Amino acid sequence: MGRADEAAVLALYRTLPAQRRREIAAASSPELRARLVRIERELAMDRSPGAMAAVLTGGWEMQAPHLGLIDAAFEQVAAGKPTRLLLTMPPRHGKSRRAARWAPLWYLRRRPEHRVMIASYSSDLADDHGRWIRDAILTYSPQLGISLRPGSSAANRFDLVGTEGGAVMAGVGGGLTGKGAHLAVVDDPIKDAAEASSPTMRKRLWEWWQAVLLTRIEPGGSVILIQTRWDEDDLAGRVLAEESDRWTVIDLPALALSDNDALGRPLGAALWPERYNAAALAEIRRSVGERVWWSLYMQQPRPQDGGVWQWPWITNNRLSAAQLRGIDLARIVVAVDPAGGGSAVGDETGIVAAASDRNGHLYVLDDRSGNRGADAWGREACLLAIDLRADAIVVESNYGGDMSRQILQQAWQELQREQRTESMLMPAVLPMTAKHGKRLRAEPIAQLYEQGRVHHIGEWPALEQQMVTWVAGMDSPDRMDAAVHALTQLADPVHGTGLSSAPYSDGRLHGRR
Repeated sequence: MGRADEAAVLALYRTLPAQRRREIAAASSPELRARLVRIERELAMDRSPGAMAAVLTGGWEMQAPHLGLIDAAFEQVAAGKPTRLLLTMPPRHGKSRRAARWAPLWYLRRRPEHRVMIASYSSDLADDHGRWIRDAILTYSPQLGISLRPGSSAANRFDLVGTEGGAVMAGVGGGLTGKGAHLAVVDDPIKDAAEASSPTMRKRLWEWWQAVLLTRIEPGGSVILIQTRWDEDDLAGRVLAEESDRWTVIDLPALALSDNDALGRPLGAALWPERYNAAALAEIRRSVGERVWWSLYMQQPRPQDGGVWQWPWITNNRLSAAQLRGIDLARIVVAVDPAGGGSAVGDETGIVAAASDRNGHLYVLDDRSGNRGADAWGREACLLAIDLRADAIVVESNYGGDMSRQILQQAWQELQREQRTESMLMPAVLPMTAKHGKRLRAEPIAQLYEQGRVHHIGEWPALEQQMVTWVAGMDSPDRMDAAVHALTQLADPVHGTGLSSAPYSDGRLHGRR
């Protein structure tokens, strides 16, 4: 076989599926197999930043599913798809090493004609990233296929041989003069809590973001912002508030908070269990406190003060399911706060169950809120009522009392046909009329929490976070509204819904323990 023919065969080999390549390698001569091994290494390095890191470090570089999401973003940019990505995740989970070091290095290998910007909260940190990438190019130049232009190898700016490509590093707030960038990576733009809590510093950061960084992006260029959340109005918060329709958002809390988790984790699952399992995260939570935990680790920053609920009111009165078994419950209700009658994106239907005992204590039993249309929320509310043997379903009547009643009746009839109602009477449908403002409805319930009369059975992270972060004037979240509806009905049935305090005439509470 001539060299031209061999080159053509090797070029064809690169395009084949992995299984076919393995078959060819197994049948090849030792000499050809050695060449194929080199091709396989090159293909692996092309695949993703993580795969390249694994090849160059002999498999020692850290890998994890959440780091794969960072890889995927850079792969999309390298493929020529303009991207604006906001990725939030906890500290010490490998984001800077992957997003500000390995991934830009991989990108320059794939697109050596492009220019990359890397910005961090200080020029020293940005220069550290630049120095690492520069040294990696010097160390792995033969494998990478790129090299530094002589005389252009500063930590904060370097160029590549034979192209216009290279990289520039800067601290946020500093200048970015010179050539533009095809890709800007902003990693950890906020230094600490003091900076995050300063309105002046937040304003300066936003002005730098708009007037400096974004103006340096080439047409069709991409921006990747990766940070740990610090404040509601930090850079990520401002982007979400003012530009969310233009961004892809990947939110990665230390423990999964929703059914729509970016990694498909079940609720409460750790982000990187091999490094920080549930026990390790629980210890971190105890050490850093609730505010830091929810901001830095759960990516759900709360206001500094002024919230209607306080964390100790929830955490100090929490009970386990085993403790609940020793309590006689007088009533159980399911409350629904519909999301405007449709499956509105970003707007949940609140579905929360609660109970009361004969001593005036209340218990939050379950939270099945989520993005659901009318048929789905009606069915879910009825299923929850069946599971808990609830005597009533409370619905925000501003949504449409007759319509909500019809939705629930249809769902109940469907479950009867499926023989899933367990011979229960259909729970009473009780309209909750929102006669007062959100704060006036929430404050009496918050006072019961403060008095230690409301107990959460287990942890309901999404609901609890909505409670402690809500302040007057904010939009009222649906999970919290549903919980307030349920607890109001149980605490004050007369004024809450217009239901008299007399027992049901059908005896549905008979035998309630």
